[in-house]
Amino acid sequence: MSPHRAIAWLFQATASGIRPGLSRMRRALRRRGDPHSRLRVVHVAGTNGKGSVCAMVERALREAGLRTGLYTSPHLHRFAERIRIDGRPVAARRIARVVGELVGDPVIERLTFFERATLLAFELFAEAAVDVAVLETGLGGRLDATNVVPRPLVTAITRIALDHERWLGHTIGAIAREKAGILKPGVPLVSGVRDPVAARVIERRARALGVPVIVASPRDDDPQPRLPGAHQRDNAAVARAILEVLGIPRKAIARGIRLARWPGRLERIGRRPAVWLDAAHNPDGCKALASFLSTRRRPPRRVLLFGAMADKNVRAMLAELVPHCDQVVYAAPKTPRALSPAQLASVHPGVQARSVGAALRLARRMAGPSGEVVVAGSIFTLAEARAALLGLPASPIVTL
Repeated sequence: MSPHRAIAWLFQATASGIRPGLSRMRRALRRRGDPHSRLRVVHVAGTNGKGSVCAMVERALREAGLRTGLYTSPHLHRFAERIRIDGRPVAARRIARVVGELVGDPVIERLTFFERATLLAFELFAEAAVDVAVLETGLGGRLDATNVVPRPLVTAITRIALDHERWLGHTIGAIAREKAGILKPGVPLVSGVRDPVAARVIERRARALGVPVIVASPRDDDPQPRLPGAHQRDNAAVARAILEVLGIPRKAIARGIRLARWPGRLERIGRRPAVWLDAAHNPDGCKALASFLSTRRRPPRRVLLFGAMADKNVRAMLAELVPHCDQVVYAAPKTPRALSPAQLASVHPGVQARSVGAALRLARRMAGPSGEVVVAGSIFTLAEARAALLGLPASPIVTL
């Protein structure tokens, strides 16, 4: 099978949408010899910050000389970004070879896109005999496809906030219960949860399962992450605590946290004007971005390029960001889930552009050489803007 056909088969399943549940995944894994059962896993859930934590943990494990697998979502430009071995996206030919073995199996054909991707990751990690696989949940935790792992080495939950309410519930407590679904009896949990309601829900679940809880808080002697933003200190504390549970040497922990990169998380590209790309896609993420902007010297003109999905609380998101910007440009990324620029402008006035690429060109002109542009609101928006800035071909992405 060609790589192109393999990727097409994976994305073919997006038509079935999101269907939470573990039964389909377990049946498919049994058909494939349960590759996940051969993996030593770090399992990370949370509303925001989980991808950054996974990136720091994975880099530190490599610094300690371990062979790693890293599974995250969504990708920015290429599907292979989701599945990394020793820090590198898996080669397209390896994806195509394994997908060729999956196509046509009636049990596997019924999987959703994310379930197919997760099964593929388990197969590739087991084949590569990684020492540790770091898994980021896609949506929630309890019914997430990654939650089939019977006994991880350690679990972790990062910040919890309102997001994906249609699937996870409309209160912090309900969302916390879904995230706490990754806890396993006796397996240590590292908690970076700050919300007191969420923390109580998770602590109750931990007591019921006999789970030791390590509450991760920044320490004065913590290594400074390369990733910008004060919130990354909280993420670094979670990563450090995970790595300490695993017995990773202190020097490797420090190097891993300092060297970890995670594209699109307060990533600056170019100058005159600088463009800041951030994956803030819910009110909590926008609050963290706003906090970062408030700590910077305000340039003569700062322009916000904003595009968001229809299921997001854009009023709350814009309320966080608009006070730190002089002008707003709206664009709809190429997905039917996106709000139109007109819909966004009805929430707060702004310039409407016909595409993300056009919005980026306009925002840069408006900012001028001494200003800066901030791109936020959706990973779809971020991915299109980043591709335009770096001269990369745009490719479909799926946000779960």
